[in-house]
Amino acid sequence: MSDREAKREQFSEKTSSGKKLLIPIVVLVLAVVAAGGWFLVGPQAFAGHEVVHADQNGKILLAAADYADGKARFYRFDGRSGPIDFFVVRSADGVIRTAFDTCDVCYHERKGYRQEGNDMICNNCDQHFRTDLVNVVKGGCNPAPLRRQQQGETVAIAAMDIEQGAGYFN
Repeated sequence: MSDREAKREQFSEKTSSGKKLLIPIVVLVLAVVAAGGWFLVGPQAFAGHEVVHADQNGKILLAAADYADGKARFYRFDGRSGPIDFFVVRSADGVIRTAFDTCDVCYHERKGYRQEGNDMICNNCDQHFRTDLVNVVKGGCNPAPLRRQQQGETVAIAAMDIEQGAGYFN
């Protein structure tokens, strides 16, 4: 083997070992990008909202029994000017409560809330709000109230009331 061939072979070996490092680097970069996305838009953006539609009377009807476990459910209504997000939760006092998935302060960030135990937590500023105060305390970083009516075993929300929250989302 000539000196030239030996050097060429040596160079080829270095190139292949460089390719071995490329895969872990790409995986690391993808993990950092995913973590950054999670941090920037919040976990709620990845969990998704169930899309709901109004009936012929202009109401969204939800089964009250779905909230017996006390876990918040997140919904999206396609309003005239775009999607509007809200959540429904049964608080510890047994009342089913509804609010827009935003607040007066942090709505520009579009991060919404998450639930931990009996608290709804702003995904932007991490402030905690007891579920039994949703629809009671208004303003600031509290979840923006959304009117609802419980009719027997059905929770009814008027599409017109949801549309009034469009400014938070558009």
